[in-house]
Amino acid sequence: MYNPNGTSILEHALEVATLARPLVEAIARKDRDLASQARRAISSIALNAAEGRGAVAGNSRLRFETALGSLYEAQAGIRLAVAWGYISQRATDELLASMDRLGGRVYGLVRK
Repeated sequence: MYNPNGTSILEHALEVATLARPLVEAIARKDRDLASQARRAISSIALNAAEGRGAVAGNSRLRFETALGSLYEAQAGIRLAVAWGYISQRATDELLASMDRLGGRVYGLVRK
């Protein structure tokens, strides 16, 4: 299923990665494992969104579902970093807001 929104979803996922980079780098100074997992989850969002754009029928939905799951995982990783005191809540506000918007967009593709 070709999705014309796929490219803009990918661009939004790349924006999330750009916003996350300095936070993930700060997390890595305190907890390499958490930073690595968050980095992989954030990369998975973009990679699965791109794959979903080129997949057909149910495979497209599956890739977007995987991207959404990775998004939730990445949000949890960032929130855990705040809970552990590795980064401040204020530092995450823009990233988490962008992730929420992206999640809404991807959810819309999954539930069509």
